[in-house]
Amino acid sequence: MFGRRKKKGAAEDAAGEAEQVVDSVDTEADDEEERERVRLEPGPRPDGPWDVSEVREPGEGRVDLGGLFVPGVDGMELRVEVAGDAIVAATVVLGDSAIQLQAFAAPKREGIWGEVREEIAAGITQQGGIVDEVEGPLGWELRAQVPVQLPDGTGGFQVVRFVGVDGPRWFLRGVISGQGAVQPQAAGLLEQIFRDTVVVRGEGPMAPRDPIVLKLPNDAQMVPEGVQQDEGQSRFAGGMGQLQRGPEITEVR
Repeated sequence: MFGRRKKKGAAEDAAGEAEQVVDSVDTEADDEEERERVRLEPGPRPDGPWDVSEVREPGEGRVDLGGLFVPGVDGMELRVEVAGDAIVAATVVLGDSAIQLQAFAAPKREGIWGEVREEIAAGITQQGGIVDEVEGPLGWELRAQVPVQLPDGTGGFQVVRFVGVDGPRWFLRGVISGQGAVQPQAAGLLEQIFRDTVVVRGEGPMAPRDPIVLKLPNDAQMVPEGVQQDEGQSRFAGGMGQLQRGPEITEVR
């Protein structure tokens, strides 16, 4: 009897150890699967945004900002975002909605949007914001309520959408704000601008996540924020857009 009970106990111990090994293997497999999900190779982009090598005439109907060719749309206002002496982002304003466009260098064979989404979501959550990850018209995106300080000094929330697409050695991020974020179904034109943007990565070495620096078009004229234009003057210089320096819309870190 004692021998049998001892043998049974050993069998139970062995089974328990086997379960632990299986659990460990499953956990490692889950972790590996999660890493593979984050670091997937860039997928196809049949509807854009485009690499400059994929477009015959990138400057046709687009504003040439060097690292980006941004589609020109009637009635839009185009602002550039400055960090130090470098222009690193462009914001297209259409009525009561806007989309900020910013391109970054990325690894040759790894997409970074999955990883960036997780970092943005974690940062917003740590600040007391709310984030939902959903599959939208541009693929996986974050719809967030970001804590902000209102003009009267009280705290509030700004509704924004973070969208992104991995390309060949680059990553394009868009931040949609205003009515296009509050009512995503009203953001069709902004989403089309994002899709039709052309990214110029360049052949030089860049560290992953380094911003792709932009430039002003040769005929552009900087207008300080808050300066009113003449009533009869179009927002568009040569039909392409009056460039302004505006506040940057970024994720909370």
